[in-house]
Amino acid sequence: MIPGRGEGARRGRRSLGDDGGVRFTKGHGTGNDFVLLPDPDGQLGLTPSIVAALCDRRRGIGADGVLRVVRAAKHPDAVGYAGTAEWFMDYWNSDGSFAEMCGNGVRVFTRYLISSGLAEPVDGGLPIATRAGVVRAEVTDGQIAVDLGPPRITGGAVATLGGLTLAGTVVDCGNPHLVCVLPASIALAGLDLTRSPGFDPAAFPTGVNVEFVAPGEPVDGADLHVRMRVYERGSAETLSCGSGACAVAAVALRDAGRTGGAVAVDVPGGRLTVTVDDESCWLAGPALLVADGEVDLTALTD
Repeated sequence: MIPGRGEGARRGRRSLGDDGGVRFTKGHGTGNDFVLLPDPDGQLGLTPSIVAALCDRRRGIGADGVLRVVRAAKHPDAVGYAGTAEWFMDYWNSDGSFAEMCGNGVRVFTRYLISSGLAEPVDGGLPIATRAGVVRAEVTDGQIAVDLGPPRITGGAVATLGGLTLAGTVVDCGNPHLVCVLPASIALAGLDLTRSPGFDPAAFPTGVNVEFVAPGEPVDGADLHVRMRVYERGSAETLSCGSGACAVAAVALRDAGRTGGAVAVDVPGGRLTVTVDDESCWLAGPALLVADGEVDLTALTD
């Protein structure tokens, strides 16, 4: 149990502090970081500007996104899932836009639910509602794994970056991805991801997460090993992207002539393991909660 999160802390946890401030927890999965806002009854009036202010790394708390912890029955986007999953991960990108899915976000969200006493691990996985549907999360050996469902490779497209034009594979992981395997002549570390890669807006009308991939040396416990960097729509380059790792694993397995297997995906923030078969895609890795506090939303938006 995390210090300070015993039964007394659980009973005392509310969305609003005694002085009107809003409770929050900061967490991350391989450096992909989030502000979690407990709001079981859906009472917080979040707006894009509030979310962007929370995620500001100089004037706010700083994060790649916000995870609002709300009961599915209390949110209009999730009420249809209430019979299957008690909790809905209301995920917002750091620019205040919505996203359908966030693999690392689900893992951190699950860690919060369990650490806060809002849920317990269950056989078959804890159901979590997302805008992409209900997924299931499991706690295994101190890590958290989530089954995002099998990625769907749907075609090809190109990304542009500086003077480069790179062929990519379109993958649906509940949200859109464009996976670009780099030729040997281009170093992964040398890519300039300070600006969004170019892509065809007709192919990706709501934007796309673009992953850049290079091979890695063999590692124990994995059939394949790759290295990845990602530019996430709505959040810019991040240290990790869980659904992106799943998309990359699907492409790596296809290119190796495999229909399934375990892929170690190294991201700037650490290592994720993706295990794919015909029915599932398990994303596993560390998910940590690092701070609790209270934030004055009025001060952020003044």
